[in-house]
Amino acid sequence: MDRRDFLKTASLSALAAGVLGGNGAPAATSGRQQSAAAASAIKAAGKADYSLHIATGVVELSPTRLVSTRLYNGDFPGPLLRFHEGKPVTVDIFNDTAHDEQVHWHGQFLPDRVDGADEERTPPVPAHGHKREIFVPRPAGLRFYHTHVRAGADLALGLYSGQAGPVYIEPKHFPGAYDREVFLTLKEFQPYLNRLDDDTPFMEPSGMEIPLVTIAARSDPHAGAVPPGYELAYESFAINGKSLGFGEPIRVKHGERVMLHILNASATENRSLALPGHTFRVLALDGNPVPHPVEVPVLWLGAAERVSASVQMDHPGVWVLGDLNDGDRTGGMGIVIEYAGTSGKPQWQAPPAFKWDYRLFADPQRKPQAPDEVIDLLINARQSAAHGFDRYYINGVPYDWKTMPVTRKLKLGKRYRLRFRNASDDIHPLHLHRHTFELVNLHGHPTGGVMKDVVLVPPFQTTEVDFTADMPGLTLFHCHMQVHMDFGFMALFETA
Repeated sequence: MDRRDFLKTASLSALAAGVLGGNGAPAATSGRQQSAAAASAIKAAGKADYSLHIATGVVELSPTRLVSTRLYNGDFPGPLLRFHEGKPVTVDIFNDTAHDEQVHWHGQFLPDRVDGADEERTPPVPAHGHKREIFVPRPAGLRFYHTHVRAGADLALGLYSGQAGPVYIEPKHFPGAYDREVFLTLKEFQPYLNRLDDDTPFMEPSGMEIPLVTIAARSDPHAGAVPPGYELAYESFAINGKSLGFGEPIRVKHGERVMLHILNASATENRSLALPGHTFRVLALDGNPVPHPVEVPVLWLGAAERVSASVQMDHPGVWVLGDLNDGDRTGGMGIVIEYAGTSGKPQWQAPPAFKWDYRLFADPQRKPQAPDEVIDLLINARQSAAHGFDRYYINGVPYDWKTMPVTRKLKLGKRYRLRFRNASDDIHPLHLHRHTFELVNLHGHPTGGVMKDVVLVPPFQTTEVDFTADMPGLTLFHCHMQVHMDFGFMALFETA
């Protein structure tokens, strides 16, 4: 019996015993033959606050482009879930597919049995089954939910599918002045494999740490002797499930202040957004208020990153809010902004040159406290080492999906510094489950005050983040690019 079967059996045992844990222990079925028992358990437990149904459906990106994929509640993105910070919520999850699923509550402080990852021993949502989760949403801000299963070379599974949706946890105190909110979820569809790496350099600095370049050269004896590993490319692009020009425009009024809550739900891609004639006042990153709100001409978001930014609507016209990449934008990665009383063809203008830098939003006076311990994480890759895919290593070891080992033991309440040394030529969006972390050193520059749960680490650079191990149990760390995570780029911490 492997771990997946064990978790499934444990879920069934809980259902048979009538167990519904207050922290989110599941009521589950293993197949269609158990549907009556599941229905009875649901009825006995009362109505849930929200329901998510996982099933194959069709997304109409445009009248001529329909995409069949797995969805939440038959649409992309999944429904916006608005929770209240500190108020318990009940969610029923129904899985109408033939594969076990995990719903990960990205960015929330939840028990490992609820968080939504096999590696953390979260009981899955069984194929053709049901699971009820009860939890207390926190912290406030823009979070999201998404599938957390391994896809490998199956481009119908995992984040390659349409399984993602925004969560907004209402703060206990009013977050700021704006006239209205708009939620935007960015996503590519119809993935395919190629061997071209088209990462766009957009972050400071532009240099490289030579020791990391040397490590990369020495750690991959086959570099240059084998073809580059498979990368992902996409045929279709969309915001809120519609390609540019085919969805409803965002209709605004002159003088209005609009709060944009933006989620990059991509499986692998970094995204950018610009709006001609306007700037974005960045107020929160990954749902966490920044110490120093700043106006910028372009937003950059790595996979799974979120930005909340207000825009003063003071430049009337019909504009394209879209990606800087011309091919991706014309291929669908954009949405129309239409001022009241204006008409005409939506216009696009390239923004001024700009380098994205987290330090723009930091507190220049803050000096983070010294950590109790530094954990050094060296990242490197071997080209085409896994059936044509690149294999990724942390401190020389790829993560073992079969045994799911604990990589590092942590002590409850201690402050740890994770030192990410990226000895690869990829930019990596690195995610730590069940915690937020503080950015404390970016490429040799001390910083402080910016709290996130995903950080982009450029090629051949070092990034340091601090977090307090205040969540007992198992905590997964990984690159949020599906292809990197699937082929070794993961580690598992256990806090006690």
